[in-house]
Amino acid sequence: MRTLANGRGDRGTRAGWRAASWWWEGATLVVAVAACLFGTAAQGDVITAPPASGYPFVAASCALLPLRHGRPLAAVAVTTGCGVLAPPMGFDFNPLLLVPVMVAVHAFALHREPRAVSAAIAVSVGAMAASSLMWATSSWEEAGTASTIAFPLLAGAFGNAARNRRALLAAERERARRAELGRENEARRRVVEERMRIARELHDVVAHHMTLVHAQAAVAALYFDSRPEVARESLGQLTENTSDALDELRATVGLLRQSGDPDTPLDPTPGLADLPALVASFQRAGLTVAVHGEGSDRSLPPGLDLTAYRIVQEALTNVAKHAGTGAARVDLGYHRDRLTVSVTDEGRRRDAAPDRAPGHGLIGMRERATAVGGRLSAGPRPEGGYLVSAELPLPPPRHTPAAGGASAGAEAAADSEADADDNADADENEASGTRTPP
Repeated sequence: MRTLANGRGDRGTRAGWRAASWWWEGATLVVAVAACLFGTAAQGDVITAPPASGYPFVAASCALLPLRHGRPLAAVAVTTGCGVLAPPMGFDFNPLLLVPVMVAVHAFALHREPRAVSAAIAVSVGAMAASSLMWATSSWEEAGTASTIAFPLLAGAFGNAARNRRALLAAERERARRAELGRENEARRRVVEERMRIARELHDVVAHHMTLVHAQAAVAALYFDSRPEVARESLGQLTENTSDALDELRATVGLLRQSGDPDTPLDPTPGLADLPALVASFQRAGLTVAVHGEGSDRSLPPGLDLTAYRIVQEALTNVAKHAGTGAARVDLGYHRDRLTVSVTDEGRRRDAAPDRAPGHGLIGMRERATAVGGRLSAGPRPEGGYLVSAELPLPPPRHTPAAGGASAGAEAAADSEADADDNADADENEASGTRTPP
């Protein structure tokens, strides 16, 4: 209804403009005819009745004025020709006689480039001035030729000014239209980016928990008759995982429903500090995960920390779903300018059913890595298994100027000590199979 009303309003506005334009054109033609006819009756300071030859002269001068916007050059040529014939026909060369010329010149200046307008005005004024001087009975000062030919020049100047104003208004409208289009495109782009971010979050949450639920349900079904205690334990873990999934989904959907800033503080986003709990959830589902670290641990920006966590979560989810193996390895490398994350397994990928659409796990991991300025690669390893590797840029570490070389030496010593501890812990973890991230 609103669109229909707007359409009717636009049609009514256009009809009103057309009606006003017709009235304006009619008034202009009437004024031009009256002024030109009055000019034929003027003989110096004496006003007489228009001569008989004045009527066809006025008709010829004003014949093309209604077509001056479509054929401005023809209108200028006809009115100029009549102006040139005015002195030979015995008419006094006065400004009223040139009103049709002024109207035509104004329309020509309104629709053509300034160079063409200047040339047309020069030819028109020159021809009428020459005719006036050739057929004048007195000097050009007494005849007023100079002041008379100035009126078409003023008409051309006014027309050119009106044309420039129209061009300026059109340029402003175009800039406003482009600015509005740019704002719409920017808003659309932000909506698309937000939708993709929400889709990635929901995919990671749902895929992770549903994979664990599927594995635990399969274990419960397998041991339901032969080992009821194992089935009971698996069902208990399944209940815990579904509760966690519902909590995360409730938190995500709650954020979407909030129109402004939340009054209550939000739960912290997951990060690499939550990696032990993530590994434990996969181990309860039957996937043994070994986590190894390299370099000294440091605090990460929240966005980068969440990205690294989600990449590990999705990669391990893919291992549980597709690898057909019970073990995976997670490597975290803390370097000076980057964080490397790799997840490997030694299983064989199972092909998806042909009637199922391809997943979005790898796409989401690449988008997350790209969003923080990193890169991600995934593919089979030459020795077998699958590798997901990501490099995420780290902000430069902050050093206080007062520390100087002492802090650098202490940092190097801390790195050496951390490497020694990592090597010792790695030997211990080969027997246990898992460890927490550094």
